[in-house]
Formats: sequence, structure tokens, C-alpha cells
Amino acid sequence: KKIFKVRADFGTSMDKNEESVLRFAEFIKTQSEEDGLKPFDRTGVAAVVEQAVRMTGRKEKISTSFSMISDILREANYWAGVQESPVIKNSHVEKAIDAKIFRSNRIEELIQEMIDRGTLMIDVDGEVVGQVNGLAVFSMGDHMFGKPTRITATTSMGRSGIINIEREADLSGSTHNKGVLILNGYLRKKYAQEKPLTMSASLAFEQSYSGVDGDSASSTEIYALLSSLSGLPIKQSIAVTGSLNQKGEIQPIGGVNEKIEGFFDCCKRLGFTGNQGVMIPENNAKDLMLRKDVVEAVKKGEFHVYPVRTVDEGIEILTGKEAGQMDGQGKYPKGTINAMVNEKLHQLAVGLKEFGEEKKESAKKPKGTARKKT
Repeated sequence: KKIFKVRADFGTSMDKNEESVLRFAEFIKTQSEEDGLKPFDRTGVAAVVEQAVRMTGRKEKISTSFSMISDILREANYWAGVQESPVIKNSHVEKAIDAKIFRSNRIEELIQEMIDRGTLMIDVDGEVVGQVNGLAVFSMGDHMFGKPTRITATTSMGRSGIINIEREADLSGSTHNKGVLILNGYLRKKYAQEKPLTMSASLAFEQSYSGVDGDSASSTEIYALLSSLSGLPIKQSIAVTGSLNQKGEIQPIGGVNEKIEGFFDCCKRLGFTGNQGVMIPENNAKDLMLRKDVVEAVKKGEFHVYPVRTVDEGIEILTGKEAGQMDGQGKYPKGTINAMVNEKLHQLAVGLKEFGEEKKESAKKPKGTARKKT
């Protein structure tokens, strides 16, 4: 209280512009001189700046975590010395970053080995009804990585609504629970204006035992539900991330680079088909700072990134079928995804009503005469 009379709030990033980049380059020069490091050439400075931008997860920001940046400078200097280079180049910075990741990615490698062996069941090819590859981000201190996770949905006649299995098992956080409730609101708005939304559906993160939170899988869950209701299979070659709102818009999420790279690594280990990729919110496209090997694979057509704005856009990519728009009479074009979903929900509502009436009729029938005991 005697030292700080004014509240101090230190940020971990600053706006990226010409002035801030210039000041960042000056920091690199000053820090190198103080630590007795080799000088950085233009490519080396650019590589450090790029990593500092990537650390923020946003292209318009640059990290001010100077302690972590200084560690990269010192390790890049080491690799320049190993190669007897008079200056530090981008290759030395990249080597330093890779070495840092290698020292922290033991859990990431263990998860990938489980996927390789089939212990963690992930399909990166083929088509399955009611099953979508979601994407999760894991944080191990200063190292973050993404990996795919299987999300499934089943639907049937009933009045239970959407059952969040993770919540029932006390493995779901409040943000994830909110995402499931928003998903339910979207379904009511889209398909229950002229009939009740009567069904029983369950959603699950398969082989997930340590808890789930965040709403970035809500779009993945709606695609699994729509697939289950329509009977149309989902392409397992495309992983999905994105938050959903009640209007059916796909909202931006965090960790988009790590999620894309995580599914890319998984596909690379299991084998590229040329059809694999990741579906992301359109508003996240401007934040992409992907690794060079991922960028090269996209350029070659081995891997793809699909930015989408709405649920309808996403389900069309995942199924290859037209979503269909409602006409002036409140009908969807025959044969479209929305028409199939709407028809299935109608069948479930009618079936449940008829089943209830049958039970009432059977209850009204007189019971048989009881036999007299002798």
C-alpha cells in the first residue's frame, strides 16, 4: 500500500504495428548485447517476431512476455554456435523453438501413440452417422497442443430432450453445459415453430475421463445431432471446432492454430488422403499463424482449412448435401438436410403421441375376471 498507490495491471501483449515491431527489434538487439549473444540478421529477427505474434493467438497482437522471448534468443544463439554461424538466422530460431517444444511434449507424444495403436479411437477417413471429430486443446505449462476427440450423438423417441452425458457423469464444466443449452435453443428455433421438439438425444465425448469445459465443441455437437436425425453420414476426414449461438452462427474460439496442427499431425501419422482438413469459424481465419509444414501441405492440396459462418454451411461441407433454405410456406426443399431433419422430428413427435394414446386406450380396457381360488 505504501509503494503502489495506483492499481497496476500488466498486459502480456501489445498492438502489432510498425512502431511496436521496430521497438521489438530494438529489444532483441539490446538483449543480445546484454547477454553477449551473436547478432541477429533480418531473417532471425523476423522469426522471433513471428513467434511472439503466434504466442498471442492473434495476428494484430505481439507478445510482451519478454522472459520467454529472451529464452528463445539465448537458445537460438546456442544453435548458431553449433553450426559455427557468425549471425543468428531464422533456421536457428526455428531450431530453438522446436527444441523447446520437444522438451515439453511428452504427453502430446503419448496421446499420439495411443491414437496410432488404436487405443484412442479416431477415424481420419470414411463416413459415419452421428459421429464427428472434435478438437480439444491441452495446456502443459508453457506448451499448448491440440488433439482430435470423437463426439457422438444418438437420437430416439422420447421426451428427455438433449442429455449431456458429460454433465450426468459430473465431467462437464459450466461453459460446456451452457453450450449444450444453446444448442437446444437453436434446434427449437429452427425446427419447432409449428410442432413440439419431442425427442430423446444423448451427446458424448468418447473416451474422455478427465472433464470437459468450454463451448468450442457446440458446433461439433450440433453436426453430430443433425447427422443422427437425418441419417446422413459425416466425413471423418474433417475435424470441427467452433462455438454456436442460438441463431446458428459459428462464433470464434481460442487455440485455433494448435487445433489445426493437432489434427494435421494425427492425419500425417495415420496417412494423408488428400481429403483431410479442419473446419473453423470464419472469424478465426484472420488469426491463423500455422507451422510451415502445415502451410506447405495446404498449398499442395494434401490438407484443407474450411472457414464457415453458419451451421448450414458447415453441415453441407461435412455431408456433401445441400442444407436447404425455408420457403415462404415454412417448408424446406425435399431431399435437403433440413427437410430430412424436420421430417424425422415430425415422425418422432407423431410416434410419441400415438404411443401415448395407445397406452391410454390399453389402460381403459377392462381387466379379465379373476379366477376364484379353491
